[in-house]
Formats: sequence, structure tokens, C-alpha cells
Amino acid sequence: MNNGIIILDFGSQYNQLIARRIRELGVYSEVLPFNTSIEDILARNPSGIILSGGPSSVNAENAHLVDRALFEKGIPVLGICYGMQLTTHLLGGTVKKGEKGEYGKAKFEILKSNPLLSGVSRFSTVWMSHFDEVENVPEGFVSNGTTDVISAISDESKKIYCVQFHPEVSHTEEGARMIENFVFNICKAPKDWKLTNYIDKTVAEIKEKVGDQKVILGLSGGVDSSVAAVLIHKAIGDQLQCIFVDTGLLRKDEAEKVMKNYGEHFHLNIKLIDAKDRFMTKLKGVSDPEAKRKIIGNEFVVVFDEESHKIEGAKFLAQGTIYPDVIESQSVKGPSAVIKSHHNVGGLPEEMDFELLEPLRELFKDEVRKVGEELGIPHHLVHRHPFPGPGLGIRILGEVDEEKVKILQEADDIFIEELYKNNLYETVSQAFVVLLPVKSVGVMGDERTYEYTAVVRSANTTDFMTATFSKFPWEFLENVSNRIINEVKGINRIAYDISSKPPATIEWE
Repeated sequence: MNNGIIILDFGSQYNQLIARRIRELGVYSEVLPFNTSIEDILARNPSGIILSGGPSSVNAENAHLVDRALFEKGIPVLGICYGMQLTTHLLGGTVKKGEKGEYGKAKFEILKSNPLLSGVSRFSTVWMSHFDEVENVPEGFVSNGTTDVISAISDESKKIYCVQFHPEVSHTEEGARMIENFVFNICKAPKDWKLTNYIDKTVAEIKEKVGDQKVILGLSGGVDSSVAAVLIHKAIGDQLQCIFVDTGLLRKDEAEKVMKNYGEHFHLNIKLIDAKDRFMTKLKGVSDPEAKRKIIGNEFVVVFDEESHKIEGAKFLAQGTIYPDVIESQSVKGPSAVIKSHHNVGGLPEEMDFELLEPLRELFKDEVRKVGEELGIPHHLVHRHPFPGPGLGIRILGEVDEEKVKILQEADDIFIEELYKNNLYETVSQAFVVLLPVKSVGVMGDERTYEYTAVVRSANTTDFMTATFSKFPWEFLENVSNRIINEVKGINRIAYDISSKPPATIEWE
């Protein structure tokens, strides 16, 4: 990065959102742990620094702090929420525990404008999430705005600006203006973050790094691995060898579609491994969801390891790692103590003797999709919904067998087909069918049936941390139900999942 905006992570749930807001302005942004050394920060030659929010108190014994010298380098600083309290604390002001805190929407009044608040209405709605509050501002600072507490301060001579609220969230009515003011009017950051430039730069870097060596990539058909594959192939052509493992737990005709879309159309070298029998054998008699995840994940690693060693001269292992994965792995909160093992399917053993190649590690998901379209990948492929690593293994509740997989593939295919047909697919975030280990009595024609119950699930979300169920027209759901029951032998009852996350999860297992 050169002349972009650095965001120091103090544990805010909105860190990625801050970075996205800045990139949407055409300026590169990067999230780093709060304890990144000043030397490392300065080496990136940032135009500005943002101190994020966070759950800690600056008065706590183990508070997350930065070196006060950060404020003395002449680089513009924006403190958000905890970042405002931290700035106050380090520069000689006082922060106290609030009497009641502020959470959610609040009315913000500008008392004295500054370059950060230029063009912002005197009164506006902002989004608060704090308990501690600034009691006394540091020497040289002025109070620029208030809600029930001091909510904006600045020292213009030092280019330090702070707000107690979160300008990056949509609930803050004029937050986008404030961010734009900071990035362009205060930091004078160059507007040079373009994905077309990114593709050219990355292709050149891949060529230089790989040379004449071979690269292996586990192609899943998902957005990230597919875009990574096409981007790497653009750089080195047939030096890239993709491996596609058919676990028998994929969407209907997935293997054939991947081979056609990426093998025939993009001319990628893809080795298709038919491992369906291996996975089904391993899963026989297993009902526990976590056990299923581990079996599928472990077997995938074994199969991939076996196949990768058959490829002579391979030095690099390519992965579709994207920026949210990078941020999570370095977050001050640390990686989750317990990570669902299906998130790790395709994770490879550390002892594999390959050098990693991760061409998408600087991009957010929406940027990956845009890169994919720039590379010529059809729109419908780069906008596919997420698909779990264990595949249908965790959408078939209870024991998995070939008959259930076939039933679920057919039902799911009908649901997705109807979403496309009714122009609903891209209005929702993730949609699929779940097969329950429950049979019920039904009547088809003059015959009594005793078949499985399936559940249609569709969720809307922006970050997959919270989600609401999709509110489809009843006529659409009725048509989906009728088609599945009439066309899929083995299902005679359909339910629609109307639970949100939390308390439910999007996937059932």
C-alpha cells in the first residue's frame, strides 16, 4: 500500500465496514492490529490513520493502547468511538464511565464546525455504541458536537479529529460525508484504487513470483477459488493445475458445470477427481453434525494431498483467501476459539511443501466479484450464493447416503431454478433446501405415501453475522412446494424456515 488509509483495529465489529467505505471512494485502505509498530505503519506511507471502535475501556488495566508518538508524526488521525476515548486518554484529557451509555440512534448537534464536519447539517442522526464518555478534552482540543455527551472533538493544528459515533454505518445519516471529508479534504489521499489496475499489478506480481514453476489450486466452483484460478491462469497459463474433488456432496451436476465453465470456456487445466465412493463410505452410519464436518474435511485433505503429489514440479499452492479472512486471522480479538470445522474444509496440512499464492488476499467479496467480471467470468457465476465446504453433508440432517443426496440435489435445483426464473436469486444472500430425517404420511393420486420432509431456507444479510429470513410472495413459495413434491420422488412435505439469525443460524448444521 502507498498513500492509503490505515485502520488500526481495536476490536470493533465495524472495522471491515470502515475499510469498505474508503475503498468505495477509490482509495486503498488496510486494517492492521492496534499494536502494529509505528515503524511498520510509517513504512506504508499512509495518507491518514483511523483508530477504530472497540469493546474495551481506556481505563481498564489491560486496555488496548498505541504509542503516543503516533499523534506526533503529522499524519491526520480520525478516532472513532473507542478511538476518540483513546485519543483523549493519551493526550491528557479524561474519560469516565458513563451513567447510562448510549446505544443505537442519537441526535447529534454541531457546536462548532471543522473540516471533518464540513457540509454536515447542524442536527442529524448518528449511531452510538458506547458506555464510557469523554469528560474533559485534551489541551488544544475543542468540543465540536454533542449528543447527550461530548461527541466530536478536534485539534485542527495537529490534524486530529474524533467522533464518539460510528460514521461508517448507514444509520449515521451524514457519515459518508464525514468519511469523504477525512479521506480527501484532510488526508488528501490519492484516488487510485481501481480494480483494473489491481488485476494488471497482480498479474505482473504472479509472473515474477512464480517464474517457470507450476501452481496447484483446489478449484471448488465457488466465487473465490474460481476468480483466483482465472486470474492466475491469465498470468501463467498452463503452469496452473487445478484439482476439483467431487465429494458426491455437491449441487446437482456441479462437476460437469465446473469442467464446462472453467475447463472448456477458460481453458484451465482441471483434474477431476471422482471421490464420491470414498466420502460415502466414510460417512456411513454417522449422524452427528460435527463428526460429519470433520470426516468430510479430513477426507478432502487426504484426497487433495494424494493428488497434489502426483503433479511433478509444483512449487506453489494457490488459495482463494480474501481480505475478511486475513482481517479475522490477525484481529485483536483473535481467531475464534472454536471455529466450525466446515469453514476449514480444503485447509491443507502444514507439512505440505508448497509456497502459498493468494492473489485475492487484499480484496473484499464484492471486489472479488468485480474482478471476476473484469476477467470475463459470467455474471451468474460470480454472484453465486455461498456453498458450505461439507456441501450437502450438512444439509442432510442425520446420516448421509446416496439416495438422500440425490433427493436433495433435485429439490435444491428446483428451488434455485425458480429463484432465477422469478428474478429473486440476487435479491437474497443465501438460499437452499434442507432434508430432514423425518418422514410423514401423504397422499399422491390414490396412493398413500410415507416420505421425507424438506425445508426451504432463504436468508438476507449484509455480513452473515446477523440475518433475516427472506419474505417471498406466497404464490412463489406455493409454486416451489408444488414443483418439489410433484417432481422429486422421496419428498411429500415442504416447510419454509422463518427464523432469523440469531437465535438460529443460516445453515441447519
